[in-house]
Amino acid sequence: MAKQFASAGDTAEKKISFDEIGNGLYAFTAEGDPNSGVIIGDDSVMVIDAQATPAAAKEVIDRIRKVTDKPIKHVVLSHYHAVRVLGASAYGAEQIIASDKCRSMIAERGAEDWLSEQQRMPRLFKKPEQIPGLTWPTTTFQERMTVYLGKRRVDLMHLGRSHTAGDIVAWVPDAQVMFAGDGAEYKSACYCGDAHFKDWPTTLKRMAAFEPVAMVPGRGSALTSREKVQEGLALTGQFLTDHYRVAEAVAARGASLKEAFQATREVCDPKYNTYAIYEHCLPFNVARAYDEAQGIDTPRIWTAERDLAMWNELQG
Repeated sequence: MAKQFASAGDTAEKKISFDEIGNGLYAFTAEGDPNSGVIIGDDSVMVIDAQATPAAAKEVIDRIRKVTDKPIKHVVLSHYHAVRVLGASAYGAEQIIASDKCRSMIAERGAEDWLSEQQRMPRLFKKPEQIPGLTWPTTTFQERMTVYLGKRRVDLMHLGRSHTAGDIVAWVPDAQVMFAGDGAEYKSACYCGDAHFKDWPTTLKRMAAFEPVAMVPGRGSALTSREKVQEGLALTGQFLTDHYRVAEAVAARGASLKEAFQATREVCDPKYNTYAIYEHCLPFNVARAYDEAQGIDTPRIWTAERDLAMWNELQG
């Protein structure tokens, strides 16, 4: 009997935490659901990752308003995925900032991703009728951009391909705090359906080189010490290595995607089956790892139809 599709059966609401991890820096987390970050400057607020819908974004805004009445002037998109970007309109921000590559991925595959992710994770799409359409950045950059919130400096950086080709991090140098997006997770499965497995470990090393004293990962609890940050980055790297090396070995001997999936289960289930969204991610992760191992550099576009076909093939 096939397992229930992706996170369609995950209907339980998660407990939200809103923790200060540095002076004026907050982590909005919810037991493995997508995180958002908040940076309070002298004159305004920046939000990192917008949530899936305006209704979901309001939960972030409500918590911001408990700690400051400064205007939210900037929303930063760490990458293009629907659960991160489609709530952006709720903030009324002057600027929506992303990498050049993120914007091009919205144009290339944003509509397909919206339908795909809403089918996979319906609980996250609260009041989807409020979404005005695809979120389009107003400001983009190639490698690096600095934003000043009054005197507070925020460096936005593309450190390399990872979770997608266009991921960025936000670095607050005065506090040595990093907002990693889905480039790093903490005891939550990495979603790798759009990933670049061979590049991602190098990107993690570049994050680590900043020696953050705290980090907000894409999913999982905030990391509030250098030791916790190092642990989170190491766990992310090990998760990627464990998945890719199995798929690479299976592809090298000409075996099928189904065989790669079964072999990956044998290695990864004992280590990661307690991680949030592990079962959801596994088929997508193996499919992408198998493609990359065969030399397919640009991830194939996921559609709602392709999702179901792949799921039924592997999880049946």
